[in-house]
Amino acid sequence: QVQLVESGGGLVQAGGSLRLSCAASGSIFRIDVMAWYRQAPGKQRERVADITRGGSTTLADSVKGRFTISRDNAKNTVYLQTNSLKPEDTAVYYCYAKSINASSGRETDNWGQGTQVTVSS
Repeated sequence: QVQLVESGGGLVQAGGSLRLSCAASGSIFRIDVMAWYRQAPGKQRERVADITRGGSTTLADSVKGRFTISRDNAKNTVYLQTNSLKPEDTAVYYCYAKSINASSGRETDNWGQGTQVTVSS
């Protein structure tokens, strides 16, 4: 079983920044794509950003120019740098990772528990 633990969320004023981290642990041979999703109260989950193992990134239009996704493969960790935060960025942010199990070789989808980001106006 692979565990993903997010951290770095909190309360910040509009225009501020936060860096979210997600560390994977468990029986991991390799982690392929990693991603950040978010879900605001009463709204559907949306993909914010994703990054391949090789470093290719995709950002949602709503965060382009403000957010940056990166990863450290040696640490099995993905980051989301959030700058110029807006109240509409308020949501629970979830980490996703597709992993290959070290013993079985099976590919699995893994989700973190989420970290709250609240942006005040």
